[in-house]
Amino acid sequence: DRTGVGTLSTFGRQMRFDLRTTFPLLTTKRTFWRGVVEELLWFVRGDTNAKHLSDKGVKIWDANGSREFLDKRGLVHREEGDLGPVYGFQWRHFGAKYVDMHTDYKGQGVDQLAECIKKIKEDPTDRRILLSAWNPADLSQMALPPCHMFCQFYVANGELSCLMYQRSCDMGLGVPFNIASYSLLTCMVAQVCGLKPGDFVHTMGNAHVYKNHVEPLKTQLERTPRPFPVLRTNPDVKDIDGFQASDFELLGYNPHGKIAMEMAV
Repeated sequence: DRTGVGTLSTFGRQMRFDLRTTFPLLTTKRTFWRGVVEELLWFVRGDTNAKHLSDKGVKIWDANGSREFLDKRGLVHREEGDLGPVYGFQWRHFGAKYVDMHTDYKGQGVDQLAECIKKIKEDPTDRRILLSAWNPADLSQMALPPCHMFCQFYVANGELSCLMYQRSCDMGLGVPFNIASYSLLTCMVAQVCGLKPGDFVHTMGNAHVYKNHVEPLKTQLERTPRPFPVLRTNPDVKDIDGFQASDFELLGYNPHGKIAMEMAV
């Protein structure tokens, strides 16, 4: 247990969500939808600067980008807020040499996301349409190694489905966010490829509940789930880099109230 908080865990679980008519945003507590959108767009941009999210009121990376946390990771040379070659960098510049969060990496490394989209359009039956954030050579430079490590896209009957593998799954805080994030990514990629969204399959390795989340989760389990909302996206966006936060609208999201849970750092 890296954080020292203590956990209850299980191993090897899977969930499947139908994206055809509804969007799987948790309803037994309010989920930070704006944070889901902004973080995913931040990934898509290849951004590694936590301050760009924090300035928009999305503070989910602040703790891992803090001076104290970076120093604890041995990244004493790293500017505060510089998370290193994390998710977005690997998605858009896999294999490039990471310098810092200010460097322009255009044209460097492998743009995995662009390659996935190209394959989906040109060779949709390809079994190698994968997007990986796990780069062993870069792990020591990351403020936090990726929890959601890689995903695979699958095309059938005009629909795009996605399977994501997550090595470390914080069931109380992180997993609802991760479900929404990869479901949204699937919908975005489907749109720019001229497809409809199909299923999102979430495969979990170490699925755990932090001990300080047990009581809040007991409260959550007493609540009756409500219908999932519907996602509307701006149909004019045809390029993965063209999406903005204003291009997404949730219809009918009526969750139960917020439940406070402390993030384990």
